[in-house]
Amino acid sequence: MINAKSEVLIRQKLTLVALGKAPADRILRVGRLLDTATRTWAENQEIVIKGDRIAYVGPAGSWPGTADAIVDRPSLMAIPGLGEVHKHIESSHLTPEWEAALVMPRGNTWTCEASHEFSNVRGSRTLEFWMAARQHGSPLKIFPLPGSAVPPTAYEHGGGWFGYDEQKSFLKDSLMVAGLDEVMDWPAVWNPENASHARLWGMIEATFEARGVVEGHAAGLRDLPTINAFAAAGLASDHEAWTAEEFWDKLSHGLFMELRPHSMPDVIKGLLQRGLSDWSQIAFATDDRSASETLQKGATDYNVRLAIQSGLAPEIAIQCVTINPARHMRLTPWVGSIAPGRFADIVLLSDLENFEIAEVWADGRQVSEGKRYILDVPQIDWPEWARNTVQIGGELTAADFAIEAPAGRTTMMAAVLRPFHWEDSFLTYELPVEEGRVQRDTGRNITKFAIVDRFSGKKSLSKMFWAGTGPRTPDCALASSLAHDKHNVWCVGSSDEAMAMAVNALAEIGGGWALVRDNKVVATVRYEVAGLMSSRSAEDLDADMQRLYAEGDKIDWMFEPSSSPRWWAGFPERLAFATLTCAPWRWVLVAPSDDVPQGLVNVATGETHPIVW
Repeated sequence: MINAKSEVLIRQKLTLVALGKAPADRILRVGRLLDTATRTWAENQEIVIKGDRIAYVGPAGSWPGTADAIVDRPSLMAIPGLGEVHKHIESSHLTPEWEAALVMPRGNTWTCEASHEFSNVRGSRTLEFWMAARQHGSPLKIFPLPGSAVPPTAYEHGGGWFGYDEQKSFLKDSLMVAGLDEVMDWPAVWNPENASHARLWGMIEATFEARGVVEGHAAGLRDLPTINAFAAAGLASDHEAWTAEEFWDKLSHGLFMELRPHSMPDVIKGLLQRGLSDWSQIAFATDDRSASETLQKGATDYNVRLAIQSGLAPEIAIQCVTINPARHMRLTPWVGSIAPGRFADIVLLSDLENFEIAEVWADGRQVSEGKRYILDVPQIDWPEWARNTVQIGGELTAADFAIEAPAGRTTMMAAVLRPFHWEDSFLTYELPVEEGRVQRDTGRNITKFAIVDRFSGKKSLSKMFWAGTGPRTPDCALASSLAHDKHNVWCVGSSDEAMAMAVNALAEIGGGWALVRDNKVVATVRYEVAGLMSSRSAEDLDADMQRLYAEGDKIDWMFEPSSSPRWWAGFPERLAFATLTCAPWRWVLVAPSDDVPQGLVNVATGETHPIVW
């Protein structure tokens, strides 16, 4: 953990080493070295290392001191350790020590952790959790940004609550806290009558007081008055632009733009066509990427390769994952360049154009060869507060998922949502009633969706009908504790019995995934830490995920091409993001509360509505 007192002592020692008046631990000599500040290469350079920091950089043989060891890599090119400007480590579903083992051989040595996932589960333990792996010896630097979306809206509860006092304390406790995680609830920012207005502005105020960075999230905000208002509010960045035009409009109005891979080729092409020469206000952001996807594609290295393939010069692409995010996050004293005082985090390339990584060094020592992590992963016995987080309150039954109808009714009108439903109004369907209960209608792709409160321990849940998702096969259900951003348990199913079985199985393993087919649990994946992550290798987790996918392939899943993107076909993993409540959502289903007894609420207005009538 970085604090001012220890930082002074470190830099006093580094000053003497740089002058050759104190010995170094080792010298790393390389064939070429990229200076990210000037975007230029220097030949035959040496990097002098003391402890976990760099003390001196210059031509080979120029340093006047002595070192315990000299390591020669004359055929390799040195660039700084790659950084993530905006990433949810929770989305890898690995605890931080295992995340390090996965991403560091792929160049990623530091991460600005956007912590509204874990924070929504165990808010008071946020910094303690993110600092634990480093304290146990993990070389990955994690710069936490406590979540602004804790809770995501005023209509959600449990797990954590952050306001002015909490954010002030976070920023005071550690220099590694870079600022405030993405401010997502735009209606609460601009509208003084919104129930979250005071809480959010309190966090922004505390961040300004500490000269921290207020990260933004401008999904769906594309008109110029709103972009201007967003920037005027002090929200410094956006990672939600999907087109070159939207990206340009936000960039040219003062926002630091964080480009995600899914829109990277088109955006880079558009920016190059517009003649953009200064890329200093742009970084690449992974945001969410599972361990399985990282094993397949890569980590930050994938983002760089994709940028180069999209036409960007390799040196600019490297700046977008080193010095640019470090400047934006005000972390340049520690990361972003191979320079004195910074962490001795160095990526050694064998091929620049293809961005082939030969070795990664971190904290002044080699941590990988090729894709192989060569250090021991710290064995952390995560405590009960991190592991025991799915508190349903007892075993659920089919009756808990039933939607009752008044006596004598043969049909009922029902409010219906579908994944990523951003319209001003919910859908309305007339549904049949059998034996006093409102029924699904698979002929019209209508099934049942539920949110189960995992914080109160009161067997509390909301349920309604959803269109265009879920299992068509009878007696099937899928449940998960990964439900952005509140991370209550969600479940979709073709029968109430199967839904109860899936949620009970999920609670038993402490979170993750549970799949039921023919009223039998056929696959589970354990996320035992916060119901979001697992303390094991990426390969072990991926093996469980592949078994889940294989069992999922045996089920007929509903899909509506007319209203859903192509990736909704098949196993509906993306339902984990369909529970988002931030802008541009309107009507959403949340866990029930006194203010929202049935769980259906318009988060823009606070209006509630019955599920059936």
